[in-house]
Amino acid sequence: MPTETNKEEVTQFGYELIRDHVLSSILGKNEEDILYWCGKELARKFPATDLDQVPVFFKEAGWGDLTIDKLSKDEAFCTLAGTDEHLKFNQRCFRLEAGFLAQSQQQACGFLTECAEEIKPKQSHVKFHIKWDLKDPIEG
Repeated sequence: MPTETNKEEVTQFGYELIRDHVLSSILGKNEEDILYWCGKELARKFPATDLDQVPVFFKEAGWGDLTIDKLSKDEAFCTLAGTDEHLKFNQRCFRLEAGFLAQSQQQACGFLTECAEEIKPKQSHVKFHIKWDLKDPIEG
């Protein structure tokens, strides 16, 4: 994972240009599906040994403040918080983060995992529901 000593600072404006304008223009109607799979690929490149490590990655990546609200044997609920201005709730797709969460948990637990998000712009947060299937172990 990136650390304070080896990451370069990128302005929030520069990040938003790429994330909110360039990517959506390039990906078009496939934006949500592609971002989800990109999030999964990022989690493979920056693996976490358990879900508790993921909030640190979110913070360092500039994705916002992630909290794990509830964790049970086959599901977890998380909240991504920030200001409306920071997270662009009315403009942004959060499938990249959902894919990252799904893959991180899948790697940690060893079962097929998916993640859905619900944007709550009035509360300035996004709710994530991560669910894994205890009957469907991942081979490898």
